Amino acid sequence: MSDPAQDLIDRITAALNGKGGGSSDFDLNPETVLQEGRKLRPAGVLVPVTIATGTPRLILTKRSSALKHHPGQIAFPGGKVDAGDTDACGAALREAWEEIGLPQNLPQVIGCLPEHETVTGFCVTPVVALIRDWFEVRPETGEVAEVFSVPLEHVLEPDNYIIESRRWRGTRRRYYTVPYGPYYIWGATARMLRGFAARMEGECG
Repeated sequence: MSDPAQDLIDRITAALNGKGGGSSDFDLNPETVLQEGRKLRPAGVLVPVTIATGTPRLILTKRSSALKHHPGQIAFPGGKVDAGDTDACGAALREAWEEIGLPQNLPQVIGCLPEHETVTGFCVTPVVALIRDWFEVRPETGEVAEVFSVPLEHVLEPDNYIIESRRWRGTRRRYYTVPYGPYYIWGATARMLRGFAARMEGECG
């Protein structure tokens, strides 16, 4: 009898090992001129897939509206790599513990998606991990307004993605969105998920 969890791990592993480079917040805006020699700060985010309730679901956070940067936006748990972190994966696991109370020994790291460059100057490594067991969610006061989950199949369906645009710093900026219920998932989070969906579909990302 096949193990659904192992089947999912095998599918994700194959997708992460597929061909295709990184992504950026500028992918849909090819007219953007990026500065040569720019220094990007390393960061890691966790892409936590939980099967604790049976059907695979992706855990996400809604940032506090009181934050200076990206208030109220949907994001993965994660942040910049600190001096005490071993690497981007270590940063992602540490931040997930600090932001949502996910014990660092609980996620089974499957692998990493290609690096993603943000408009804020970060080089983000998305770390995909499987969570088999339930844990007590503990949002970090002042930073995380809500922790929620969406069906994994929803964000892995390319047809669920919409390209929208808005004025940003005097120009029209285009970006991916993948709405789910009351949650408006967009920007860097949606772009990284769109790359994940493409890989799972066998596209180039």
